[in-house]
Amino acid sequence: MLSDISELLRCKKIIEQKLDWGDSENWQSSDFENLNQLILDKTGVSLSVSTLRRIWGRVEYNHLPSVTTLNTLAKFAGFEDWRNFMKKNASEPDLNRNPSTEKKTRIHSGSLVKFAWIFGLAVFTGLITILAFDKGQPQLKSEEYAFSSQPITKGIPNSVIFTYDASKAPGDSIFIQQSWDKRRRTVVEKNLHKHTSIYYEPGFYIAKLIVGEQIVKEHKLLVPTTGWLGTIDGPTIPVYLKNREFMADSILQLPVSVIATKNIPMQPQTPNIHYYNVGNFEPVSIKNFNFSSEIKNEFRDGAGACQLSAITLITDDIPIVIPFSAKGCVSELNFLSIDNFISGKKEDLSAFGADFSDWVKVSCKSSGTKIQYSVNNKQVLELPLPARDIHVVGLAYTFQGTGAVKKVSLSSQNKIIFQAF
Repeated sequence: MLSDISELLRCKKIIEQKLDWGDSENWQSSDFENLNQLILDKTGVSLSVSTLRRIWGRVEYNHLPSVTTLNTLAKFAGFEDWRNFMKKNASEPDLNRNPSTEKKTRIHSGSLVKFAWIFGLAVFTGLITILAFDKGQPQLKSEEYAFSSQPITKGIPNSVIFTYDASKAPGDSIFIQQSWDKRRRTVVEKNLHKHTSIYYEPGFYIAKLIVGEQIVKEHKLLVPTTGWLGTIDGPTIPVYLKNREFMADSILQLPVSVIATKNIPMQPQTPNIHYYNVGNFEPVSIKNFNFSSEIKNEFRDGAGACQLSAITLITDDIPIVIPFSAKGCVSELNFLSIDNFISGKKEDLSAFGADFSDWVKVSCKSSGTKIQYSVNNKQVLELPLPARDIHVVGLAYTFQGTGAVKKVSLSSQNKIIFQAF
């Protein structure tokens, strides 16, 4: 058993270094939810959040994990199964390698559209203290459950009707979750079949039917806009803008004077504004795409001195989020290129520090097995292109304070799919 425990600790260490989320003792509940989604995406198996918390020592449970759990962890760590992981123990990878060279991953959400920089991203203290392992809790059968959804309209806000069947659930802890965000989880009744939720922001979501802590069903859900949508963050729901307030013939632009008419102060906390266009063009495969645009952040007073800005390519998977700031604030940036997450606190993102006194030209495109990112016509970053089939389904721009957008272009195989301003 000591050998098994030692191997499990080693497997966990490999996973922690692949994730590069810092000391696992400091992981929060949201990190275990993110890990649950990443494992499901890669292996097709859902290890419940409670199981992961046990494995990482958050809950006292003195048992080894089940074979299914061990196989899933090994597969996520990069091996065929647990037996293959054990066989390769003699030629184990160097666990002391620099984690910054490892692939950096993070899950999607509709909330990622807001800002890259707001992403909030253990080794056990002894070989055996109190181990937190899965007793072999049986996995619920997904085929015994049903789950689907239908938006009421096209536009925002938008109510969605969920239809579900959880009559075979072993208990009454049944939830529908709008997205990855656990705060969007609602208890539903076991013997009913309808539930409605309202989405205040557009985007691409993964809706989930959860029994206990296990995701038994999930599906993709696109919440579109009707053309361009402008919003200002509010304390509970966004403030929606009329088209004439932020759209002109050749530019997207929201004057500070318009924000003032909404009784939203610019200080002491500078609000975030957003421009969205989701579900209004043919989905574009990332295997052959080219995106370009120009942006300008037009506010830098007080708390808005960093001029934080972001362009998001919303996909039917994990999004692409290209962050910008004033040059002195690049430490606050976080870059997301689908499976690759780069923290400005750990790596050099100075290429995304901008002089917003003039327009900043931004582009990205697929090239072979890479996605190339350019700023002001100079390539500044190149990251792996995922092999799986992923499509761009929407665009979003975010500015701390206010900002402007022009010359938006999205093409596929040299054919323009979407163009604006």
